[in-house]
Amino acid sequence: MTIRSAAPFDPAMERMEENEQEVRRELIETMRSIQETTFGDSGHAVRSVHAKSHGIVQAEIEILDGLPPELAQGLLAKPGRHDVVMRFSTNPGDILDDGVSAPRGLALKIIGVEGERLPGSEGDATQDFVMANAPAFVAPDAAHFLKTLKLLAKTTDKAEGAKKALSTVLRATEAVIEAFGGKSATVASLGGQPMTHVLGETFYSQTPFLYGANVAKFSVAPSSPGLKALEGKSIKLDGRADAHREEINAFFAGSGGEWELRVQLLTNPETMPVEDASVIWPEDESPFVTVARIVAPRQDGWSEAKAAAVDDGLSFSPWHGLAAHRPLGSINRVRKENYESSVAFRSQHNGCPIHEPKALNSAE
Repeated sequence: MTIRSAAPFDPAMERMEENEQEVRRELIETMRSIQETTFGDSGHAVRSVHAKSHGIVQAEIEILDGLPPELAQGLLAKPGRHDVVMRFSTNPGDILDDGVSAPRGLALKIIGVEGERLPGSEGDATQDFVMANAPAFVAPDAAHFLKTLKLLAKTTDKAEGAKKALSTVLRATEAVIEAFGGKSATVASLGGQPMTHVLGETFYSQTPFLYGANVAKFSVAPSSPGLKALEGKSIKLDGRADAHREEINAFFAGSGGEWELRVQLLTNPETMPVEDASVIWPEDESPFVTVARIVAPRQDGWSEAKAAAVDDGLSFSPWHGLAAHRPLGSINRVRKENYESSVAFRSQHNGCPIHEPKALNSAE
């Protein structure tokens, strides 16, 4: 594959689902029900998904110089440096003991980004990326995602002990699957996520985005020796409800870390569909290419003060960004109003305005 083989975006790559508006409405209702349940139990409004943060890290992204024209697009159009907020999380909408293992998430907010904006983010100067530690989404489209979410909503804030027990069984099941060279996104999503260090994960946008005139997926991968040493490294729970936070704090107390922001360009619309988010785009046809580096110094990896500022004060959405990186596909189309609804609920009940920062210190 050469970069020049990237396929330009064609509007025909997107295809509205027949019942997409109804699915959008039901997703908003389902996610709102999760928030109402957790707020009723705790008195504090949290996100409808990825409610528990495990790490909140301040960093800087350096966009590489000399990128070829196909990669020098949007955020990456010219070399430079920007402040970044990184939020590591797990995906449930309730705040669970870490003994209930779940897929991990990484949200990035890049600050000081100029250019034509996406609808709803006019006047802002940020670019968000919302990622998870699997190369493809657990559902092919919004309708299938709704079915999964409805099942999860029924278990919100219920039977944590049973969830921990089930998670132990499912982790063992996933370990057997991986011993034979496989992986199961379904087992991981239900509680079988291996109990490994969050900072050793590679994260993916899972869904496609415009990349200037082309289409791409994004990834963030550990690159510094300290982080790479954590790839696949098991951590012990030992009854620690916040084991991930403790591990992240221990790491950043001793050193900083570096990651690569990578881009995978769509080169074959047949093997790299825009609408089916469950398909892994083959890297032998189009490998991920490094376009920027993220550097984080030593710091508190998580603190109550950081959580108050970021968990309550910021929102992360793929629709916060540049028109050059418009989110594509049904999963992304229904996300916009869902994120907006979640933000409105948190603002209403916590009395804390959620904003888009102009500088890193305004995100603290």
